[in-house]
Amino acid sequence: MTSISENIIKVKDALVKSYTGKSHIQEILPINKTNFLPIDEKHLSFLHQFMENNPIYYNSTDVELCGVPCRIFEGDLNQFWIDSIKHDTSYAPFYPTWMLSAYFLALESKNIGLSELIDVGSGDGRIAFCGKILGLASNSIEIDEQLSNLQSTIMEKTSFDFRITNYDATLVDYNKLNLKNPIFFIGGLPENGEILAESIIKNILNSSVLQKTSCFALTGSLAKRKFDKEQLDFGWGATIRKFNLRTIKVINLPTYWTMDQPFTTPYIFTKQS
Repeated sequence: MTSISENIIKVKDALVKSYTGKSHIQEILPINKTNFLPIDEKHLSFLHQFMENNPIYYNSTDVELCGVPCRIFEGDLNQFWIDSIKHDTSYAPFYPTWMLSAYFLALESKNIGLSELIDVGSGDGRIAFCGKILGLASNSIEIDEQLSNLQSTIMEKTSFDFRITNYDATLVDYNKLNLKNPIFFIGGLPENGEILAESIIKNILNSSVLQKTSCFALTGSLAKRKFDKEQLDFGWGATIRKFNLRTIKVINLPTYWTMDQPFTTPYIFTKQS
């Protein structure tokens, strides 16, 4: 049986083959629910609202991909990308997770029984937004003021609300968030997100309340790792061993930074053994 994530990848591949535009970024959402991408109609409407009210995107076009009516959203990241790297403690520049991928990550979080979603280095807040529409208690943590303001603008226009913290994620007291069964999405690939990830994981595992229930979603990489001894952990092997974590799920999904590549991005869901 083909999974939704595999079909998202097929739609991404079809987009790459057919796209003739010149925008800095592009991504797609299905226009309605289909058997190929069975996303709840109400949720799908919310995803479209997020994209339509996000100033990153300036144009949209309707197409058919893999037999599915879709809408291509075109945009430009330059302004927000530059802002995101100006902080001394910014560990990774802003690259948005594909909206479809963000939704599926939040959906899988709910399916495995997690109740709160904390998006660390949240950019425009799309993973937290998806968690909110799926009924998870969402928290967004973003050090860049412009990106935090962007999230607030989108929330105001879509009439959604989740907790946005404009602060250095390594200094946040997570015990004050009243978390019971959370998942932490930690931004950054292994080569530039290790400091942030290890700081967050260390803080959480030092909490007697959170250490047994918390799940950490790490953004892995398949690029240039064919002969890497850490290949099975997608670049996170040292961190996983350091904190005695175990992998409970790996999900491969499209991302902005793999649009022109034959591979996708693995998201590794981990918990302490």
